[in-house]
Amino acid sequence: MGLKENLHNFKVKNKGKKWLPAFSAIHTFLFLPNEVTHNGTHIKAADDLKRTMNTVIMAMVPCLIFGMFNAGYQHHLAFDGIQAVSGGFFSAEFWTLDNFLVGFWKILPLVIVSYGVGLGIEFIFAIIKGHEVEEGYLVTGMLVPLIVPVDIPLWMLAVAVVFGVVIGKEVFGGTGMNILNPALTIRAFLFFAYPTWMSGDKVWVEGAVARDRAIAAGENLDAVSGETILGSLAQGKEVAHSVADMFFGFIPGSIGETSTLLIILGGLFLIFAKIGSWRIMLSSVLGALAVGLIFNQVVDAGVITETSKFYGLMSTPFWHHLLIGGFAFGTVFMATDPVTAAQTNKGKWYYGFLVGFISILIRVFNPAYPEGVMLAILLMNVFAPTIDHYVVQGNVKKRKKRLKVKTA
Repeated sequence: MGLKENLHNFKVKNKGKKWLPAFSAIHTFLFLPNEVTHNGTHIKAADDLKRTMNTVIMAMVPCLIFGMFNAGYQHHLAFDGIQAVSGGFFSAEFWTLDNFLVGFWKILPLVIVSYGVGLGIEFIFAIIKGHEVEEGYLVTGMLVPLIVPVDIPLWMLAVAVVFGVVIGKEVFGGTGMNILNPALTIRAFLFFAYPTWMSGDKVWVEGAVARDRAIAAGENLDAVSGETILGSLAQGKEVAHSVADMFFGFIPGSIGETSTLLIILGGLFLIFAKIGSWRIMLSSVLGALAVGLIFNQVVDAGVITETSKFYGLMSTPFWHHLLIGGFAFGTVFMATDPVTAAQTNKGKWYYGFLVGFISILIRVFNPAYPEGVMLAILLMNVFAPTIDHYVVQGNVKKRKKRLKVKTA
């Protein structure tokens, strides 16, 4: 019996109607949405939610593949003593099969757990509530593996996904109703529930094989670290990586956040596809540059000295903040979330600027947690409706004034 016959039995013959949402989700994934608009539409277009989500995933795939190579590269660089990259983005030392295999076998389980647990919860809620399975988690399921350390235990990731999907989305009514970005809700849960696994100086290098090798060789694991650049700067250490390394992505970090080049290309693709808001991306960059420049001026004026715990990140050249940590990835793929971001054009400028501004503020003034983009976006998710409200009210007042002038 084919899929169409089964779907007919579900709808017409009322056989197993309880499982209709799950079956419809599979049918929609393989073919097209079961329900289409027939009458009274104002705009007809070829795109739908599934195509939109797939477009965003396409923009993230290069970051995922690069993250696999980088995970293997950081692993071999730390424990095997391979030569550091020297030939730019297409350096032969980086794009090797050994690097890819280490990263692939470490990152693939993260992707499987993210989608398996997340989609499982979506199916459960759809069956209980009797509505269609929504495609919203398609993007979240890809985002989650890209914003966590490569060595995070799978059970921690599973618990965090359950929390993020249930508390971050389903309790608000599902896709399109949530006020917080689900992927960032998952990461926030991981950070506050298991902080030692989300920050520190050893979680950024694939650890299982490396740990066994180090023990077999009688090495001291504490002597080999994969600390992020932000972690080093927060502790007042010098950064050994060049600007080119930071831009191309040959640095330790979460799986998808290291290559600023690929993130920019993904952002341009989303702008071209009219999915990502260029206003939010640009204003976030302007906000980060503004506060970074202010901090540089404070250091140059001698207000902050090298003995201050804030000196490392304050003295960092203001434009370097765009290349390190998760700022670029968060700005392109999460701050622009159409559900949780500001909706009005003017509101997007305010929203994005505050995301960038607050991100660097948290990064500098909280050395224990130098990665501030996650909290900044979540905070602005909460205030996005308020921003839109005042923008709309401002437009209403302007129109009332114009009306008074015309009728006077």
